[in-house]
Amino acid sequence: MGDDCALLACQPDQVLAATIDTLVSGVHFFPQIDPVSLGHRALAVALSDLAAMAADPAWVLLALTLPEVDVAWLQDFACGFLALTERYCVDLVGGNLTRGPLTITVQALGWVPEQQALKRSAAKPGDWVCVSGFLGEAGLGLKMLLGEVDWRDERAIKHFLRPQPQVEFGLALRGLAHACIDVSDGLAQDLGHVLVASQVGASIDWEALPLSQAVRRYIAETGDWHLPLSAGDDYKLCFTVPPQHVAQLEQRLQRLGLAWHRIGEIEENSGLRLRKDGRIISVPPIGYRHF
Repeated sequence: MGDDCALLACQPDQVLAATIDTLVSGVHFFPQIDPVSLGHRALAVALSDLAAMAADPAWVLLALTLPEVDVAWLQDFACGFLALTERYCVDLVGGNLTRGPLTITVQALGWVPEQQALKRSAAKPGDWVCVSGFLGEAGLGLKMLLGEVDWRDERAIKHFLRPQPQVEFGLALRGLAHACIDVSDGLAQDLGHVLVASQVGASIDWEALPLSQAVRRYIAETGDWHLPLSAGDDYKLCFTVPPQHVAQLEQRLQRLGLAWHRIGEIEENSGLRLRKDGRIISVPPIGYRHF
């Protein structure tokens, strides 16, 4: 309990990583979202959990609760969903269909070599804290769709509507990273889960946070510098890696054409601290709350 996936011993030298996610209309997505994007998003968020455990996706199961049968909607939803199964060579092996408020549940399963699964509880003092891409873009896209920002950035909106699971990145972390989590509820909250599980703390540098031009513009105009720390739905990986493995990891990621950013360091003292403008700020576990 407590990691992104359950680990089930099913064959020699391998464990089966299993995860399940439910998306509810009006809670996790706009009721008017286009079904192609919804199909993509429904699978992407489940595959992101496998990526956080360094698991190679194998199978998915899909349960749909629909208020009514709309053939055109189902065809578009399937288009978005199945495009992602093809990209990651995942088989849709079962599911369920029932009547009710629009709700989507996806179970995803994948394989990871025994002892190589990345857990939240394995971060060590001295590890680098790193992320696999820009932070806050999806949160900015959501603000734009809600009309809270009076300008649009299509890249940010796309990041919210169609997040990209970091499966290849997660596989590249095998044997090198200590701990990992996907940034689904906000960096501060998700990194906080790692710190609590590992019984450590961390310091991160504001200047090191990877921010897109759109997010920088938003912060400059509003002063809301909390966005990259608290906004969810980025589905990037936040991981810790010991310094002695950094060179090898850099080589792997360069071969794959994947970018990554060091944002801080794991420390012995508990809690999360932010170095910004010459000050050290204690950061609470801000982010999306399910309840």
